[in-house]
Amino acid sequence: MNDMDLHRDLLSAYNMSTDANVDPSTLHRLAEKLQLLTISDLKQESLALHEMVVASDGDPGEIIEKMSMLLKKVKDFMQTQNPEMGTPTNKGLLPSNERAKPPVMPDDFRCPISLELMKDPVIVATGQTYERESIEKWLQAGHDTCPKTQQRLSNKSLTPNYVLRSLIVQWCEANGIDPPKRPARTGKSRPTCSSGEHAKVLDLVSKLSSRSTDNQQSAAAELRLLARRSAENRLCIAEAGAIPLLVKLLSTLDVLTQEHAVTALLNLSIFEDNKEKIIISGAVPGIVHVLRRGSMEARENAAATLFSISVVDDYKIRIGNLGAIPPLVSLLREGSPRGKKDAATALFNLCIYQGNKGKAVRAGVVPILVGLLMDPEAGMMEETLAILAILSSHSEGKAAIAAAEALPALVEAIKSGSPRNKENAAATLLHLCSGEQQQQHLAEAHEKGLMGLLQEMAENGTDRGKRKAAQLIQRMNRFLEQKRVAQAQALAKQSGNPASPDFDYR
Repeated sequence: MNDMDLHRDLLSAYNMSTDANVDPSTLHRLAEKLQLLTISDLKQESLALHEMVVASDGDPGEIIEKMSMLLKKVKDFMQTQNPEMGTPTNKGLLPSNERAKPPVMPDDFRCPISLELMKDPVIVATGQTYERESIEKWLQAGHDTCPKTQQRLSNKSLTPNYVLRSLIVQWCEANGIDPPKRPARTGKSRPTCSSGEHAKVLDLVSKLSSRSTDNQQSAAAELRLLARRSAENRLCIAEAGAIPLLVKLLSTLDVLTQEHAVTALLNLSIFEDNKEKIIISGAVPGIVHVLRRGSMEARENAAATLFSISVVDDYKIRIGNLGAIPPLVSLLREGSPRGKKDAATALFNLCIYQGNKGKAVRAGVVPILVGLLMDPEAGMMEETLAILAILSSHSEGKAAIAAAEALPALVEAIKSGSPRNKENAAATLLHLCSGEQQQQHLAEAHEKGLMGLLQEMAENGTDRGKRKAAQLIQRMNRFLEQKRVAQAQALAKQSGNPASPDFDYR
């Protein structure tokens, strides 16, 4: 197969919108010519394509999207020929009437790293889902970022994605496929508490239902402390039925009882299995109520609780829809230093979900963030730049950042910030310097001396920082070239160029 044949087959498959449109013999030739004959080959190609997406600032564009679809077509085709995908198949193509068409697997069921159907999907700190084995290998290799978003992981905890696991099982059963078996794990055993501790917890839980405010307050306070001490206690308290009773106390008029209740829920949420129990108990409206009307300490801990349970993607959506974002923005504006950090952390986590970005912008978060960014005493540069970076990818967020005149502060962050802060400042500027106002922003950035800072960052920055700097330099050079051409044309016109349309040759 010569290069012209390869080019023709690639073009044919690339331009077909559905798998059904592609000739199987074309896919077979492509798989052989491109050496995509094993699952290892396809994984390597997928990772290379992923790096291209990262380099494009998370916006894959039409070309990379089509390349991804082409890779998927080849993968699905090869699996029909050799379901094991362990070694290249030497079998010829089977007639179409002898080959059952496999069901099309939803892309969300594939691990972004391995491209395989997930057996044990888990969620990382950024809210993305991966196959446990794949992400564990990634983390064990020393990485501290999310493979898909390239955001630094605030922690390396892995939360089981029970909802997605259930959907995968249902899809498999509906299509006559054996559901994937979750690999046996040999990690820590389920925490347990002693019979004496269990009896103590049951007594405290019964007091939560007491009509006596003093009993409720003292029980909630002691459960708060117990839940802070160990995983065994967190499990024991939840299994004793405390969570629904603590949720009821979120609406109490007694300030201390409310404070103890929301903090107990925060401490319980550290144990991963308790997050779902807190959500199912209908806790979010009560937590939002505390966030609006509680004491400062209660508001801080309510914000931290929302951050803890919003690790799960579906919960981000629910929390945003139940009105949590405006009071978080209020806490960011008027809270104590700790409260502002708690609010910022929760807002960052919620705004990873695209649908919450507009809510945050409309709640007025951007001017507050820019104000904190410009205040060196606030100590909030890392948090504010991280939120601005993700909001700048939203049209309303970009407009609000521009209106808040954040550009000088972003340039200053690139000049004197930490490597992480430089990355986020450059990511935000990259979004600002695109679209309708890009000429204005590029001109201002040039006046502030951004080009020299970017060149230094492109040479000595982090990998992500280098990519952002290179993209900004490219846009800046294009802008400067257009400016030079416009100036030359204006100068030629002023000097009376004979070709000027001002002359009349009648």
